[in-house]
Amino acid sequence: MTASHPPRSESLHHLESTAHLMDSISSQLAGRLRLVSPVGRRTPPALVLVAHGSRDSRAAVTVGALRDRVRELRPGLSVHLGHIELNEPLLPDTLAALGYSPAVLVPLLLGRGYHVKQDIPAMAAAAAGRTRVAAPLGPHPLLVETLYDRLTEAGWQPDPDPAVRRTSAVVLAAAGSRDPESAADTAHTARLLADRLGVPVVPAYASAAAPTVEAALRTLAARGRHRVAVASCFTAPGRFATQCAAAAPWIASAPLGDHPAMARLILHRYDRALTTPHTEAA
Repeated sequence: MTASHPPRSESLHHLESTAHLMDSISSQLAGRLRLVSPVGRRTPPALVLVAHGSRDSRAAVTVGALRDRVRELRPGLSVHLGHIELNEPLLPDTLAALGYSPAVLVPLLLGRGYHVKQDIPAMAAAAAGRTRVAAPLGPHPLLVETLYDRLTEAGWQPDPDPAVRRTSAVVLAAAGSRDPESAADTAHTARLLADRLGVPVVPAYASAAAPTVEAALRTLAARGRHRVAVASCFTAPGRFATQCAAAAPWIASAPLGDHPAMARLILHRYDRALTTPHTEAA
């Protein structure tokens, strides 16, 4: 027995009705998606640069310039600045101004220490919006790129002859901390810089840790290293950076400042914080 089929006109009418229904559903979905965002994407969390703060007026100018460079690299991102102490805006005020908007805090600090582990997380926890804390800027190859460029700007010869190399060295001057992980981060940065320069790099500190810059210079001199540069591992000018540079027997590099690699490193820390559940260096 042959199966019966609906008339051709009836089949066409059924297909047209189905197509019309699918078009209607698609139009409704598209309309709802347009309501989510004009470009169909969520607004990314704000990036808040967290500076330490300094009585040196040059520090606030420097970190402000660094913030502006980050904004230039990623125009669609909301980028703000907050200080732990001494300068305005203070970090709690910056977070209060953001209200319930989510944010990622990127410390402009170069290793793990009390501010990174205690102060900044406490301020983040008090914020109204969901707030994450990124890893500090060091250690990282982009930090070493900045240190290298600042040294060459100060007069370091990129490829000295073997005789000069045998008498050369660098003291990596950092703020210092009692936290052993902070010292480990500075030592890691020193090793990366030594690999880049091909000469010994000795970490030294302005406070709270040993050796001091002066002690490191004496140790290197006893080893026959008399052509010694001081690499300023400070984000911005300030008392510690000035103190360490003054001890240099030869050249001292400028603080890291608004070097392009610093801006790229800040964005790297921001992106990493959004994709990992815990704060960690990378």
